[in-house]
Amino acid sequence: GIGGDYPLSATIMSEYANKKTRGAFIAAVFAMQGFGILAGGIVTLIISAAFRAGYPAPAYKDDHFNSTVPQSDFVWRIILMLGALPALLTYYWRMKMPETARYTALVAKNAKQAAADMSKVLHTEIVDEQEKLDQMVTAESNTFGLFSSEFARRHGLHLVGTATTWFLLDIAFYSQNLFQKDIFTAINWIPKANTMSALEEVFRISRAQTLIALCGTVPGYWFTVALIDVVGRFAIQLLGFFMMTVFMLGLAIPYHHWTTAGNHIGFVVMYGFTFFFANFGPNSTTFIVPAEIFPARLRSTCHGISAASGKAGAIIGAFGFLYAAQNQDKSKADAGYPAGIGVRNSLFVLAGCNMLGFVLTFLVPESKGKSLEEMSGEADDAEEEAVGARAVRPSETQMV
Repeated sequence: GIGGDYPLSATIMSEYANKKTRGAFIAAVFAMQGFGILAGGIVTLIISAAFRAGYPAPAYKDDHFNSTVPQSDFVWRIILMLGALPALLTYYWRMKMPETARYTALVAKNAKQAAADMSKVLHTEIVDEQEKLDQMVTAESNTFGLFSSEFARRHGLHLVGTATTWFLLDIAFYSQNLFQKDIFTAINWIPKANTMSALEEVFRISRAQTLIALCGTVPGYWFTVALIDVVGRFAIQLLGFFMMTVFMLGLAIPYHHWTTAGNHIGFVVMYGFTFFFANFGPNSTTFIVPAEIFPARLRSTCHGISAASGKAGAIIGAFGFLYAAQNQDKSKADAGYPAGIGVRNSLFVLAGCNMLGFVLTFLVPESKGKSLEEMSGEADDAEEEAVGARAVRPSETQMV
């Protein structure tokens, strides 16, 4: 489903892009997520504002029953249904896309079809070279499987690196995303839930999340697009993990200061920077690198394993933070939840996850400026032409 689109989008873009700008192209694909987050916030703002104006309601503490008007049930349904529109567009465009030339040539072993597909994309005549392709795909170094000792020797640590860094990132990233409202409430940027009606609460939460997306999330993505082929994936990931650690410690250590009246703006600014450096950092690079460093026949599989590891981290972040962030005094915890370690200590734990991600980044190689075949070992290190170019050779417009 949608989850499978992660490895597909990254792999498709990596196999069509030029090696000099490949990072920016893959990052641009991922950066559209930022506009999706922003669009989701804006849609929620518009709909909740319209219903709030049309159906005013008292605060929950004043009237439990009437604080949630019957019409508010339409709000979440409309927001959710509108999400089907981009999914339908994606489905249509996916149906129109051919397989990449590398897949068709190296996995399906059909150089003629690969040449035809690339001709359509590049709008130039491409000649297939089946003999060179056959020599390449039958070479012993290009026939090992995912569970072979050869894969473990060549790419085992790489896969451990891409999977664990994505896992650790998503513990912190999803904790931040899913529980923004709880953090904003804890520092008194958003009023307590019982002081608002249901529609008022939806409006205020979406406004806060949209502001964070606009000022932190979206700029972070596009800084990555602009700089990834200049400074490299490795440096951006290290910087991102390090700065996320710094800003989370900056939130956690003086946490009492941030919760006092008049100081929440400073907290929001620092919190926004953690989103900025997540996206100008590991949230982007963990998506990009697995699509560049593994062999073509295993590329989307290894990317999928890395992405699935990330979602395992997301589950831990979602459930873990929900319980961990509860007040240490059980009488002050949310109804139905046991006492936790509190928001402050939870931020310390997330900072530790980021620091561990920083360390494990050293398992991941730098792929800036290198062909996919050079990174995966499918071609000799001294050979700059990609297998796809050898099997389906365009003119000077070939993609390496």
